[in-house]
Amino acid sequence: MIPAEELNALITAPSIELLWDMHTRHMGRYGFDRLIYGFTRYLTRHSLGDPDDFVLLSNHDSAYTDRFIGDGLYFNAPMVRWALENDGARSWSLLQDMIEIGALTEDERKVVEFNRSMDVVAGYSISFKSVSSRAKGAIALTARAGMTQAEVDEVWADHGEDILLLNNLTHLRIMTLPYTGPARALTDRQREVLEWVGDGKTVQDIALLMGLTPPTVEKHLRLARKALSVETTAQAVLKAAFQNQIFVVER
Repeated sequence: MIPAEELNALITAPSIELLWDMHTRHMGRYGFDRLIYGFTRYLTRHSLGDPDDFVLLSNHDSAYTDRFIGDGLYFNAPMVRWALENDGARSWSLLQDMIEIGALTEDERKVVEFNRSMDVVAGYSISFKSVSSRAKGAIALTARAGMTQAEVDEVWADHGEDILLLNNLTHLRIMTLPYTGPARALTDRQREVLEWVGDGKTVQDIALLMGLTPPTVEKHLRLARKALSVETTAQAVLKAAFQNQIFVVER
């Protein structure tokens, strides 16, 4: 049984960095020492969206993530495909089943071979349920080197509900915390003008409220749109809200 204080610590974690540190330590106790978490709000039938807009967390070695994430191998990963089409938890024994029936494409087989070369061979994937058809989050739990899939499945049989609970809580907490890469980070002025726009204020109103000139307000809005890689101010407000960059108590 998971101690209440550990659950409360996850639920109240003040930053993604501290949350992720706690979560990786929790998963390590069950034998999962390498994790990749990903979330997108821009899912379509043919794309996961711009990688710069993903919430992406991992404690894998950079030798793995540089290839798997940096070179886009994740797009052809069989368990990523499974996560996009399903909700819940799934043993990686599914991979062997897919191999045996010839269900993998050539690109998917290459990803499996790469994973084997990096000792990413046993584990579980969890796909989180979303109310939006354009949003999807998932986490891959890789077992420590030397563990077989049969051993992982035994761990899951004994502790699967607790593992699932911890991952669901971590996912839900991530959704409430600010997260953005350097290319998407807003300055305090940019955040403030977007907040006022979100409150329905005009450029003239914002200039008066902030003690700025209208051209200066327009400049901050333009730079915010550029930082968020969007075309309109309405899109900037929406994306900044998705990333918890505006209307937050602490930044």
